Amino acid sequence: MNRTSNRVGLVVGCILILIWCLLPVAWIISLSFKSEASITNGNPGFFPGDGTGAGWDNYKAVWDNEQFRRAIFNSIGISLIATLLSVIVATLAAYAIARLEFRGKKLVLTIALAIAMFPVVSLIGPLFDMWRATGLYDTWPGLIIPYMSFTLPLAIWTLSAFFREIPWEMEQAAQVDGATSWQAFRKVIVPLAAPGVFTAAILTFFFAWNDFVFGISLTSTENARPIPASLSFFVGADPFNRPASLLAAGAVIATIPIIVIVLIFQRKIVAGLTSGAVKG
Repeated sequence: MNRTSNRVGLVVGCILILIWCLLPVAWIISLSFKSEASITNGNPGFFPGDGTGAGWDNYKAVWDNEQFRRAIFNSIGISLIATLLSVIVATLAAYAIARLEFRGKKLVLTIALAIAMFPVVSLIGPLFDMWRATGLYDTWPGLIIPYMSFTLPLAIWTLSAFFREIPWEMEQAAQVDGATSWQAFRKVIVPLAAPGVFTAAILTFFFAWNDFVFGISLTSTENARPIPASLSFFVGADPFNRPASLLAAGAVIATIPIIVIVLIFQRKIVAGLTSGAVKG
């Protein structure tokens, strides 16, 4: 009886958690199919087929917007470049921390952790002044550098855990077979740490793609403004009434790349988050 009650409680709890997590997603998808008139009038209709919806017209209108397409292009380019550079630097730094003995190694890890915990908002003012003075304001590098600064510490911590688990003898065996230190690192160590590399890359990409604070503060035009910041500038015919249905459609489109990445690499993400957790 107790086992049956526990199972029922577990199922009910999982269902409640799913409803709690998925209800906002379902609601914003419903808004994206509604017309502006139905939203303005407070129509309680939930599904697009109940006479209150605009169908796919909202998505077509958003995609035809040059501002939105430019923001998507900026987000893809900035996120990919920041991810690539961050993973390369983090891989080399984590390998050095895991394999080499040098003075101040614990201090480096402590500083990296402190940077990861530093509040982002407190840096906006100084970065704004620095970027304006150096010409980095409203440019791709002006966003790539902060993204790398805040994602490198987490990537270094994640990858260093994987490098510590890889037996030192495997690298030595490769060097005995004639491989140089760089070849052993590139052909033996990095492939074995692939789950950690994938995890670091995906976390970095998520941070860069979803960022709003840097995107809204360090840009002034569509030259480098990413999609989360660009959505805040969407206006309709009336500047005092935000086009809620178009904003919802834009948010859904901006979320699709993240969902696709998670679905494709979900096994590698889980492996990367769990393999380095316990040292075997």
